[in-house]
Amino acid sequence: MVNILSYADDFVLLAPSWRALQQLLDKLQVAAGEIDMCCNSKKTVCMIFSPKRRSKTVAYLFPNFAINNEQLSFVNEFKYLGHIINNSQLDDSDIYRERRNIFYCCNMLARRFYSCSVAVKLQLFKSFCSCFYDVALWKIFTAGCLDKFRSAYVKCIKVFFGYAKVYSVTDMLTELNQQNFDSLMDNVEVTFNGRFMHVTMALYNILCFCIYCNCVFRHLM
Repeated sequence: MVNILSYADDFVLLAPSWRALQQLLDKLQVAAGEIDMCCNSKKTVCMIFSPKRRSKTVAYLFPNFAINNEQLSFVNEFKYLGHIINNSQLDDSDIYRERRNIFYCCNMLARRFYSCSVAVKLQLFKSFCSCFYDVALWKIFTAGCLDKFRSAYVKCIKVFFGYAKVYSVTDMLTELNQQNFDSLMDNVEVTFNGRFMHVTMALYNILCFCIYCNCVFRHLM
């Protein structure tokens, strides 16, 4: 079971029940106190994920959790490390965030670098508008939400490179030697899965080495 995820000073605690999560919060408070740190209750929130089968639902309302003798609030949506997590387990909110971000970056680039060469624009667009941070994490979403993001990607290319709205998308991408939206999404997912497998194998090798060292130590004793 994995119930603690951490990145620097950001923690995610996962538990199957109210009591189990409160116990984790209590342990976190004790561990933080031992190194002279404390949890910021104003930045700490709780989220309830309902079971997929309604018959498995225990309750819809729960008492507030507490840490440092302060109650924590419940939320339906929260941004963690730039990724928006929703208690419905849909990624639509994060897709909307990414779509809004690409429009913002494209408008900023169009204002500041309108007169640059195509080669410079391609590099700028690749760095600011094609570097999707966490699209490989999108697994459950509505088709319409992703279609709007695909349309936003094409529209931003046309605006930044000065193409007419009715210009052929295929011809435009061919002239710019630019990937289409689906290819870009597939490449990001393949890269993410490759890195994930690499890290998984590294952790597995470390675990095997630790087990081996433990066995050798016991043999020597």
